[in-house]
Amino acid sequence: MEAENLKFRGGWGMAFIPLAVFFIFCVLLFLVFLSYDMHALAMGGFIGLLIGGMFVKNYGEYWKSVISGIASPNSITIVVILFVIGMFSQMLKDSNASEGFIWIASRVHLTGGPFVAFVFFSCCLISTATGSSIGTMFAAFPVFFGAGAVLGANPAMLAGAITSGCIFGDNLAPISDTTIASASTQLFRNGEAADIAGVVTSRFKYSLVAGLISIILFAILGGGGEVASDVESMGDPLRLVMLIPVVGLLITAVKSRDLFKAITVGLLLGIVSGLISGIFTFPSLFSSSGELGNSVTGFLPTGVASMMSTVTLVISVFGIMGVLHAAGAIDRLVNAILKSRFVKSDRGTELAITIGSCVTCMIFGGVTSAAILTFGPVVNELGMKKGLHPYRRANLLDGFVNTIPVVIPFLSVFVFITVALSGLDPLSVSKSMLYPLVLFVVLLFSVITGWGRMHEIQVAEIS
Repeated sequence: MEAENLKFRGGWGMAFIPLAVFFIFCVLLFLVFLSYDMHALAMGGFIGLLIGGMFVKNYGEYWKSVISGIASPNSITIVVILFVIGMFSQMLKDSNASEGFIWIASRVHLTGGPFVAFVFFSCCLISTATGSSIGTMFAAFPVFFGAGAVLGANPAMLAGAITSGCIFGDNLAPISDTTIASASTQLFRNGEAADIAGVVTSRFKYSLVAGLISIILFAILGGGGEVASDVESMGDPLRLVMLIPVVGLLITAVKSRDLFKAITVGLLLGIVSGLISGIFTFPSLFSSSGELGNSVTGFLPTGVASMMSTVTLVISVFGIMGVLHAAGAIDRLVNAILKSRFVKSDRGTELAITIGSCVTCMIFGGVTSAAILTFGPVVNELGMKKGLHPYRRANLLDGFVNTIPVVIPFLSVFVFITVALSGLDPLSVSKSMLYPLVLFVVLLFSVITGWGRMHEIQVAEIS
């Protein structure tokens, strides 16, 4: 077995050194430097691998395990998907689709709490379409937060609504990196990864319940400011045309259960709709000056380039996971949990997944993708031995990392970015991020009562 080929000086526990170094860099970047650069975070992973190599007995086998982790089918699948979805995500960002939602709000006179609820709903749609929580935050805050100031919104609740809506999409979107990672790390008994469309379809009920409760709360608690007199001049109705590719992508993803087909349909519809409406020109897609040393522009190449930081992070994390697997650390961790009385039942196993997912995400400063990639293999082993369906495992993993860990005031990257974009203090931002808090309650209820729990054998018999 590969797990017996990698030995560390000091025992198998030394295999966690790369992960520990990675965590130190998370703290250093987020808490000390207040930086959210995924390239820098990936650097911490690679430095951790270099340091970890100093304690291994067989240096050649160590780096073979790193490459094996990076070259795993799950890793390559995630990388390819991220590059493809980058083009679609950038297309939506460049189209300024959020301007269409502002126009709607101004025309139907949504102000105060109802406007905050509308912003939450809009950010849910945008982030679900783009699959990018942080990308949606940077796109939505300049538009919605500024508009809220003249539409009578409570600043803290408005900021919380924007970030909550972005987290909603990050958790649910078929093209989200967390959805892709959570599905790809959960395997069926035949070795195939959980299909993304099936995961999203089974996840929808949790997101819908938490989302509806959050909308009501934002509508009740989101008002309190003054409404400006020139609100009618805001927004652009033409941008609503870009809902066409969003709808096309989502329908194709659900019906075909093929993410690449869905992206193709969404991208083609977006390009055609954008060109016909005048939102895009051909240079908007791809252009170059043709001069020596020029830079290529357009949302197609920019979309691919925008994913490089996330891809680099995926590579570093899968390299660390390769070391942990080769040293047998993952197997030992899973076996230790399985031997405890805590996981004798399905509920106990799911509670272990709950705690582990939250703690891992806290360790990584609320970086949900890194937490999923790290703890995902553990969830897969735990759930598979108890017969829990890959959809259920992926939903709990992705769901819980998007709850409590992302609202911790002085640790979560989401809180830090919201503070930077809104100018508010971390505590008020944290208390206003209602959707992650509500989602935690919904998912915990699901774990305790068994609502939505599926077993792979039962599903196979039904089908």
